[in-house]
Amino acid sequence: MIEEFDDFRERMNQRLLAADNKIIKRIFSVDTLTYQDAALDRQTKEMLGLCASLVLRCDDCVRYHLKTCHELEVSEAQLFDVFSVSLTVGGTIVIPHLRRAVAFWDELNQSHSNQNQK
Repeated sequence: MIEEFDDFRERMNQRLLAADNKIIKRIFSVDTLTYQDAALDRQTKEMLGLCASLVLRCDDCVRYHLKTCHELEVSEAQLFDVFSVSLTVGGTIVIPHLRRAVAFWDELNQSHSNQNQK
């Protein structure tokens, strides 16, 4: 699931950017700049992005932010705090997205564990 997500995302981002559309390129640039360290660190910003993505019910965005949170060593306790805020803000309609988020998080942990055993 992780590799498939990464491969598709990379391929489609290249395709979108190859169209050389100024607005698309600028939005991609703003997105990149937004998640850099500033008054808030990257980890906090990624957790905010995850919360917003859960409330907006965008599974692709949820996966992206989960993967980045995992890379930035967000703890499971922090993750579940993000989930609780998302559920409170978004309501019970967020629950199916929480389920998929936990499944993807577990896969990230399993993949990381497998890499460490090699």
